[in-house]
Amino acid sequence: MEQVKARRERDRSRMDSGQVSSPKDLERMSHELGSLERRISDLEDTELEVMEQLEEAQAELDRVAAELADTEQQLAAATQERDNRAAAINAELGTVSAERSTAAEGLPTDLMSLYERIRGSKSVGAAPLRARQCGGCRLTLNASDLAVIAKAPSDEVVRCEECSRILVRTSESGL
Repeated sequence: MEQVKARRERDRSRMDSGQVSSPKDLERMSHELGSLERRISDLEDTELEVMEQLEEAQAELDRVAAELADTEQQLAAATQERDNRAAAINAELGTVSAERSTAAEGLPTDLMSLYERIRGSKSVGAAPLRARQCGGCRLTLNASDLAVIAKAPSDEVVRCEECSRILVRTSESGL
């Protein structure tokens, strides 16, 4: 656009200074100046449209940048919360593992191996027997199964007929 304006000024200067004396040349230059004025006007309109688009794009960029910053803050907060919870879970896991080791001391190795085998397949190797119900599968044991469990010595390992977990007899067993 600057080149078009410079050309217009050069031609106008030549016409105003009287350097062009031929009527045909003056008419041609006059038409050319009109054409250059229209071209400049068109280019200025296009420039304004581009500037408006640029402003809209900049506003959109600012909005998206603010949204990104907010999302990054939320991500950082969520990551910190996750890390805090993981640390708490790991600390609890260490405590529970120590308690489990202490509780398992003195238990027969065959009982521990049976428990570990069941736990490997069912995720829980032993379940309490409460109110005549297995705490693992939640099924109520029938009267004949309860009678067999009631007659079994207290040191004998009894298992649920349904889920095969070790049943831990408690005062709430209902025997």
